[in-house]
Amino acid sequence: MAPRERSALSDRFAGCLLGGAVGDALGAAVEFHSQNEIAEEFGGGGIRDFAPAYGRRGAITDDTQMTLFTAEGLIRAALQSSEGAPCNTTVSVHSAYLRWLATQDERPPDSDKDHASDGWLLCVPTLHACRAPGFSCLSALQSGRMGSIAAPINNSKGCGGLMRAAPAGLMSAGDLELAFRQGCETAAITHGHPTGYLSAGAFAVIIDRMVAGESLAAAVAACRKRLSKENDAEETLAAIDTALIKAKAAPLAIEEAGLGEGWVAEEALAIALYCALVEKDFERAVVRAVNHSGDSDSTGAITGNLLGTDLGIGSIPARWLDHLELRAEILRLAEDMTAVVAGRIPRPLDGDWLRDYPFG
Repeated sequence: MAPRERSALSDRFAGCLLGGAVGDALGAAVEFHSQNEIAEEFGGGGIRDFAPAYGRRGAITDDTQMTLFTAEGLIRAALQSSEGAPCNTTVSVHSAYLRWLATQDERPPDSDKDHASDGWLLCVPTLHACRAPGFSCLSALQSGRMGSIAAPINNSKGCGGLMRAAPAGLMSAGDLELAFRQGCETAAITHGHPTGYLSAGAFAVIIDRMVAGESLAAAVAACRKRLSKENDAEETLAAIDTALIKAKAAPLAIEEAGLGEGWVAEEALAIALYCALVEKDFERAVVRAVNHSGDSDSTGAITGNLLGTDLGIGSIPARWLDHLELRAEILRLAEDMTAVVAGRIPRPLDGDWLRDYPFG
């Protein structure tokens, strides 16, 4: 499809997806590395620019891959609803995750669905690459059933549900409750522990509020208020509160801030919030977010989502965007999301939209 009109809304959407992708790519080279190993390789300031990972500089990981498929599933659900076709949004996102699973040369048992030409995103060759996907995501999707809040598929609170949840906040069109529900429900497809999906719901609310024009601090306050209504939210609330308290003091390296390593959802959210609140500058925040002995690509991605949404695409260093894998495809998806949310889609849908986002 032809490029779509740029606007303040599209700037936030593009900033969110591209920001998350560059944070992911910066952290990709040091994921699974200790702080000492990072310092040994890159010096005392840590990694500050893309380094080779997966055979190139600027490579994305499973975090961005799954974020893109989350967006695609939400777009398909919105388009089907706009045409009056029956649609369950969570089922649509689950189907998108099964398309992602197909890119990893995996499929659920007894599945005979041919995904070979199912929409434009699946046909991007570079997405068909294994980039250290999380065990909970893989095993849940391989199981042949869809996890849900009511019927948890496991007890995982890994950050794999959170790190892909930004589109749930982008596609909620200013509806805080919808953002929270979509964030929780799409995370629960693969992560059954309440902290695993409530952290994703909280993150989606923060994104939703910033798209609506609120500051990061106000968005966090809104997310805390919404979270406080939920049972089993203590871990997530405590992690957010720790990040807020630490952000009021002198900036610390992640290792010293006592926020954890980011492998589990509440820690990853706390690290990203801390970095975004302490720095308020895209580059400095993302550099801080990836330089630690933990899940560097996920904490970098979530931090990039936050400040990319808040500050827009212009805040992202050009030298990172210039070398980012799948930059054009990520921007295309952001533009399509913007068009759907802003109501700039043809009615009825034309052949381009139906080909790129087929129903079913």
